[in-house]
Amino acid sequence: MLEALLKGITFGLLLNLSVGPVLFSIIKQSLSSGHKGGLAFAFGVSASDITLVLISNVFTELFRNMIAHKDIIGIAGCAFLISLGVYLLFFKKVEATPEGKQVMKFSAGDYVRIFFSGYLMNTLNPAVFIFWITTSTAVITHTIQQRIIIFATCLALTLGGDILKVMLAGKIRNRLTPHNIHIINRISGMILIGFGIALIWGLLIYK
Repeated sequence: MLEALLKGITFGLLLNLSVGPVLFSIIKQSLSSGHKGGLAFAFGVSASDITLVLISNVFTELFRNMIAHKDIIGIAGCAFLISLGVYLLFFKKVEATPEGKQVMKFSAGDYVRIFFSGYLMNTLNPAVFIFWITTSTAVITHTIQQRIIIFATCLALTLGGDILKVMLAGKIRNRLTPHNIHIINRISGMILIGFGIALIWGLLIYK
């Protein structure tokens, strides 16, 4: 019981401390879309993690088929990162009021879109995919009860960390002007493009 809990905490901390496109996107969404947008993105990422955990532990054969096509999944994920980065860099606009404040009007459909962007970015991220492959393999000899504790602890800790990032970013957002948020969007776009190119390069070099 204690061993399983400690492993779950360890895996959760590894995910929370890892630097990748999801981390920057959570912060960017919180700054440009407010804490609700940041939370929608974080919940999308969490839903993706839950999906990957279920596939890796319950639908073993399906997960094996996914592993066989990990290069295709990885390239699709990199293409998604690059296309999102291009959108943020060249096309994303920040609306402002006459007083110079950012317009923060989002519909339910906008939050659903943000949720699924988080879900897709995390699901198609090769690094996340490899993480869950490695984690599931490492605990394959544990009992079902132990694996439930490990993954439940890991997922809860990861979601909690993402929510904390959203709240901390929200404190900064109140001090930013629309111009500064536009600059942050452009920087985020360049970061996502850089991650996408680096991940594709890694997939091609280490095949």
